[in-house]
Amino acid sequence: MRRGQGEVVRSLTHVEERGDLVVVGGGLSGVCCAVTAARKGINVLLVQDRPVLGGNASSEVRLWVLGATSHMGNNNRWAREGGVIDELLVENMWRNPEGNPILFDSILLETVKREPKITLLLNTAIHELDMEGGAIARVRGYNSQNQTAYTLEAPLFVDASGDGILGFLAGAEFRMGAEARSEFNEGMAPETEEHTLLGHSLYFYSRDTGQPVKYVPPAFALQDITRIPRFRDIRVSDSGCRLWWLEYGGALDTVGQTEEIKWELWAVAYGVWNYIKNSGEFPDAENLTLEWMGTIPGKRESRRFIGDVILTQNDVVQQKTFPDAVSFGGWAIDLHPSDGVFSAKPGCTQYHAKGVYQIPFRSMYSRNVPNLLLTGRLISTTHIAFGSTRVMATCASNGQAVGMAAVLCTEEGLQPRDLLEPARMHRLQQDLLAAGQHIPGIAFQAEDDLSRQAVVSASSELLLQELPSCGELAEERSYALLVPFQDGPSPALSLYADVARSMTLRAELWTSAHCGNTTPDVLVATLDVPVEAGRCVEIPLDFRAQLSAAAHYFVMVPVQPGVRLHLSTAQMPGVLTVSQKMNAAVAKSLVQTPPEGSGVDTFAFWLPERRPKARNLAVKFHQPLALYRPANVTNGLNRPWRGTNAWAPAMDDNAPALTLLWEEQIEVRKVSITFDTDFDHPMESVLMTHPERIMPGCIRAFRVSTAEGVRLAEVTENHQTQWTLELPAAVTTSGLRIDVLEHGEAPPAIFNVSCF
Repeated sequence: MRRGQGEVVRSLTHVEERGDLVVVGGGLSGVCCAVTAARKGINVLLVQDRPVLGGNASSEVRLWVLGATSHMGNNNRWAREGGVIDELLVENMWRNPEGNPILFDSILLETVKREPKITLLLNTAIHELDMEGGAIARVRGYNSQNQTAYTLEAPLFVDASGDGILGFLAGAEFRMGAEARSEFNEGMAPETEEHTLLGHSLYFYSRDTGQPVKYVPPAFALQDITRIPRFRDIRVSDSGCRLWWLEYGGALDTVGQTEEIKWELWAVAYGVWNYIKNSGEFPDAENLTLEWMGTIPGKRESRRFIGDVILTQNDVVQQKTFPDAVSFGGWAIDLHPSDGVFSAKPGCTQYHAKGVYQIPFRSMYSRNVPNLLLTGRLISTTHIAFGSTRVMATCASNGQAVGMAAVLCTEEGLQPRDLLEPARMHRLQQDLLAAGQHIPGIAFQAEDDLSRQAVVSASSELLLQELPSCGELAEERSYALLVPFQDGPSPALSLYADVARSMTLRAELWTSAHCGNTTPDVLVATLDVPVEAGRCVEIPLDFRAQLSAAAHYFVMVPVQPGVRLHLSTAQMPGVLTVSQKMNAAVAKSLVQTPPEGSGVDTFAFWLPERRPKARNLAVKFHQPLALYRPANVTNGLNRPWRGTNAWAPAMDDNAPALTLLWEEQIEVRKVSITFDTDFDHPMESVLMTHPERIMPGCIRAFRVSTAEGVRLAEVTENHQTQWTLELPAAVTTSGLRIDVLEHGEAPPAIFNVSCF
């Protein structure tokens, strides 16, 4: 038995920890930062003030993870973030296609606990720190669950806390609110600076019990539903983050007044549920009960800390290129009225760029605290640019960049700003790419990657000749086949359609002005093709255009009454069919039409369908297209971008294999392969359900062996994007062979093979 002897004063248990890096905040940005750093061998102390990881993505808030893919509702094709966040989302699809937030919690916890170099402190809030020589020396935290005080020391610190507790205590420069339009020439900014913030949200889930359920609201619930101007938008089927517009607090202090904001959101949420249950407007709600109510609000905006660069609206819209690019974004500039749910204005205004944009490393460290790295929603941006950078998959990608930067700083005894030296920045970028990160416009060119010296061959090569009709017909709207062409003469092809009457059909060939974009804003050529009435009529299209650059091109057929194009169920890497349509979750019309002077582009949305409804246009190329050459796996691009950048075998190849051969024998210690997990799929983490666990083009089983026949590995169940083999000892060989043993219904594809 343990007895307290009645001492006058007792002290808490005190634990001191020292590491190479302290990460404050266990949301997705903090998790991806910590995992990246730990996997490269440095000791990480990850501190999270909640009982689970994930922040807004956790079961405590239940917001789905999104980023540049934007629900597949913008023109950013193949834009899902790579690296650790990709690994987490792909794993979640495999284990949790139903979108259960509890299971996503477990994936995050497992991923962190698997890393021996991470010390995880949950339920621990940082509240104090010491500075030495203008830098952070140590931080102090308290865990209310085990009544333990912690002192954590490291040479480097990362603030991934969302509200920026670490930067705030350290005296780092920050801003809260919106900059004046004149400061950065941002067309969407207010004329004068304002305390304008995005607010908090709080969600609930309901469940059908199969029998009538009564509901008595708490006394603090909102009684007058008409205080919510949009109350007629309430639907009984809405739950979770589909209630994103239940938002409040943007006109208040979103840090200091968070508790008041939470109580107001509780009043709103319980009041909305009372309206659903007791107003008589929703007879379908009779058997519903309130399954879950959020207990902490999901935060959007508070402090934004100042780095050596402040990312602006113009950087986002104009897709500015940065020499220190380490990450990317692609969500719309998505701003909300500061009065939130009580505003008569629309719940959000979303204006998209024509493509993804780079995010520079200079926005990811404090300008005046030399050893403080920044990630998540508190990086150095204006309020307007923040409307895009704030979403979680983008934050996670930034977290990976910061984690890798911490590794380089640790190895060489540097401060973050020192990494701007060109050779160091090149190494940072290449190390990120090697770990699966995507940095638009930057190819993987690691000097120590032996695969770049190999001759690559394959058992066969897929030639794109035809996507045969499945008999289904497209709707009557404008469609385009998005396909990569090389520079030179445009390929001739034929589409197929049911034609109600003889007519002249217009066809157009478009591409994008900005390198790598998939927004059709440059008209290359047009054709007027006479067609006869009939079923499955062949429509030959030979634009006879001279293409100036390798890129994705749109073979477009504007809508014409009486013409129904034939569709195909065939799927091909780097080839999609899009149509002019709108995703109401992220857009308000078929054509983005911003206010005059806003500094945002006008353009049409061209969107694919999600599986299982996804189809391509039925097409036959008059000469087969060689889009899937074996050499693509060493070109340094790990997703479709101006080309497929993949090898895929012929459809009739029953034993597909890829081979790398060297002129002289080499020593191999590590092999990394990048598979096709469909980077166009957003993989929303919760609430939404998905029809598949493994992406159709992912190689599910494979064998890696040497040219001499030594088996290095055989994998029988793969669903991940990147697979890496670390050999216990170097193997001497003149070649490597990758045998594809099992794959899905789409052609098996490999984007990258690296050997070290």
